[in-house]
Amino acid sequence: MDPMDIDPQETQEWLDALETVLMNEGTERAHFLLEKLVEKARRSGAYLPYSANTAYINTIPPGKEERSPGDHALEHRIRSYIRWNAMAMVLRANRHTNVGGHIASFASAATLYDVGYNHFWRAANEHQGGDLVYVQGHSAPGIYARAFLLDELTSDQLDNFRQEVGNNGLSSYPHPWLMPDFWQFPTVSMGLGPLMAIYQARFMKYLGARGLAQTEGRKVWAFMGDGEMDEPESLGAISLGAREKLDNLIFVINCNLQRLDGPVRGNGKIIQEMESTFRGAGWNVIKVIWGSYWDPLLAKDTKGLLQQRMMECVDGEYQTFKSRDGAYVRQHFFGKYPELLEMVANMSDDDIWRLNRGGHDPHKVYAAYSTAMKHTGQPTVILAKTIKGYGMGEAGEAQNITHQQKKMGTISLKAFRNRFGLPVPDDKIDEIPYLKLEEGSPEYNYMRARQQAMGGFIHHRRRKAAALQIPPLSAFETLLKASGEGRESSTTMAFVRILNVLVKDKNIGKHVVPIVADESRTFGMEGMFRQLGIWSSVGQLYTPEDADQLMYYKEDRNGQILQEGINEAGAMASWMAAATAYSTHGVQMIPFYIFYSMFGFQRIGDLAWAAGDMRCRGFLLGGTAGRTTLNGEGLQHEDGHSHLAASTIPNCVSYDPTFAYELAVIMQDGLRRMYQEQEDVYYYITVMNENYPHPEMPKGAEQGILQGMYLFRSGGKQRSKLHVQLLGSGTILREVIAAAEILEKDYKVSADIWSVTSFNQLRREALAVSRYNLLHPDEPARLSYVETCLKDREGPVIASTDYMKIVADQIREFIPGRYFVLGTDGFGRSDTREKLRQFFEVDRHYVVIAALKALADEGKIPSSQVTKAIRTFAIDPDKPEPVKI
Repeated sequence: MDPMDIDPQETQEWLDALETVLMNEGTERAHFLLEKLVEKARRSGAYLPYSANTAYINTIPPGKEERSPGDHALEHRIRSYIRWNAMAMVLRANRHTNVGGHIASFASAATLYDVGYNHFWRAANEHQGGDLVYVQGHSAPGIYARAFLLDELTSDQLDNFRQEVGNNGLSSYPHPWLMPDFWQFPTVSMGLGPLMAIYQARFMKYLGARGLAQTEGRKVWAFMGDGEMDEPESLGAISLGAREKLDNLIFVINCNLQRLDGPVRGNGKIIQEMESTFRGAGWNVIKVIWGSYWDPLLAKDTKGLLQQRMMECVDGEYQTFKSRDGAYVRQHFFGKYPELLEMVANMSDDDIWRLNRGGHDPHKVYAAYSTAMKHTGQPTVILAKTIKGYGMGEAGEAQNITHQQKKMGTISLKAFRNRFGLPVPDDKIDEIPYLKLEEGSPEYNYMRARQQAMGGFIHHRRRKAAALQIPPLSAFETLLKASGEGRESSTTMAFVRILNVLVKDKNIGKHVVPIVADESRTFGMEGMFRQLGIWSSVGQLYTPEDADQLMYYKEDRNGQILQEGINEAGAMASWMAAATAYSTHGVQMIPFYIFYSMFGFQRIGDLAWAAGDMRCRGFLLGGTAGRTTLNGEGLQHEDGHSHLAASTIPNCVSYDPTFAYELAVIMQDGLRRMYQEQEDVYYYITVMNENYPHPEMPKGAEQGILQGMYLFRSGGKQRSKLHVQLLGSGTILREVIAAAEILEKDYKVSADIWSVTSFNQLRREALAVSRYNLLHPDEPARLSYVETCLKDREGPVIASTDYMKIVADQIREFIPGRYFVLGTDGFGRSDTREKLRQFFEVDRHYVVIAALKALADEGKIPSSQVTKAIRTFAIDPDKPEPVKI
């Protein structure tokens, strides 16, 4: 009896009335009446706190479950083979190496995957686009094991798990870069899978709405662990899923109650917590907690005492129960209440031990998946309760050490074999042999039949789509010419002009996806609001306050712009979905995501790395770039190192152009490489908000622009014995140009000016040349492009950029002769551009000082001339280093 119930008879009358409505009019009518009662109570002043939690039982009652049409005996046997092979490949890989691997995660999730593969996940083929499955990273061995049984992988490949250098191995986790024909999404950096899946599902809606791909009926499935949900990225975008009504999205959270080192919520209940979080965010929640063996006990629980006990136990206790035995469960779970002990009095300890969790019951999982597939208007999350290390027994089942377990002894292996009825004789057990289904056997035929029914093998990644016809460089002719006297603009505006050309192009215009994180006006893109529209699944349900203006805020069901709000991670996830559309949807999309460069790689570096892994193609634009070009904003906004972050990603091609023609050349060639040649690279280009005149492109400069540097202007307007080579990039190139004029006019030093569009590209090419020379000692040494440019040029080399010194310092090894670097090391701060450049010692005066000092070091001028110049420019030689202030 509930001690809070002051009138049990009245309570029963209300319950009987509700039962009558449920039986005669259905659940929707009952729900309506309950909501009306709650509304009436609240209007009358009653305090009714909201709870997003339901009882700690399955969401779908047994009578409402849709039964699986599969052959359960065959599926269980196949699943047992997969379990063994997944375990075997990890154990075999670690017999003679120490490469690691994970057994426990897939052991807990095998049924969750198996039911999906057999009955729900449709492969892409000529008839359908297919579903997209984000596999939890630590479950990779199980996916390989299934592919092995389907003859998609060989035993040699399984034996090379985590041993990839020989080119016949399997990557540790899902990595499209390493297995480009198999994996679609990199997910092991926890939290990124859920985030990417949400924005992938929305991008599918975007493609469908714009008629660019057939996405109707396709689903995005994302698998993750309950411990993973502590990552901010895992939950940070779930409100978007509900707001956009992404009923094409299904999360499956494997709730094995354990993190990597211990329980997820030892003192609480992670399933209840997740239910509250997702239900409160507007998701459809399906809990799969108890397996079918619990159904008779729950049916006998007429007073709710069993449900009460289920709710009382915390996750730490549930973990302990599964690390013990049936007798322990009888004593410590059922034994708390005499009535519960009586309920299981006719059950043996083995019977109690067989009481299964929902995530290991294919019937319960099938019912949940089927319900999720049919649900409309909301995304669905399935919370499946499992056991980490299921089947590992004393070697790790439900134990804190199980995540790191790489070895199992003979006794544990025999127990595993016996538990799943596998044909491994005792004399072979220590060899841990792979099990293969005989061709023509019922199990083999069943797997093949299910694969065919689902449209093929889902882990076949497309590497190319139809090539796009890219406009020639002449399409940007106005940007290749001088801007004209008195006309100034920024490279950001040059980018917007290029984007306008592209969206109007008849061949590729509809494939362009402009993406912004709530900074369109900062980047001068508001003109595109009306022209292209901001995509919204519902259109525009209001009249914007600026409707009477030319560039009003326009949302549209057919809009082209993705406006993500103040959300760099979400914008990047949308960009990644668009940048891989060639593979996931068979259509090439051209995403341009522009952002504050400081809030780019620094804030979403993990996603940028994943973008490289998943072979993204597209453009990232770091706006308001550089440490001294952004007036007034200060320390957190001023970027001096994003190019360093970009340089760490092998297939990220990065540039820091100064002039509009450089940007046009870079972007046109990037379009050619990515969408015509279909190279798996993506571009990071920094653009500035500083306005200045733009000259005409020097004849023949295109190749140098793309390789990373070209001669902008030769010195020597007058005969001189003193020569220097000045390198500059971005807006600081203009300071370098001004410094060259001072050197020639006031110091009779001839200065060649080099525009360096990419120190990163120069370094990569030079390293490749250096490697070639190292490995071909008997052949004539090659020269890097940097060396080729400078080898016949006189004088020391001085480089100045708006980034940390190490950006330009990357090529020091390949500079012939003396090399001096200026850069913006230190924290940014607010002030004018002029003062900031003086503060960070990268302006024209410091370039002059550096050039004179280099000449003095070579004995070509007296050091006193450098001292005099320092006084002339009113530089305090004893002021603190910028990096220390």
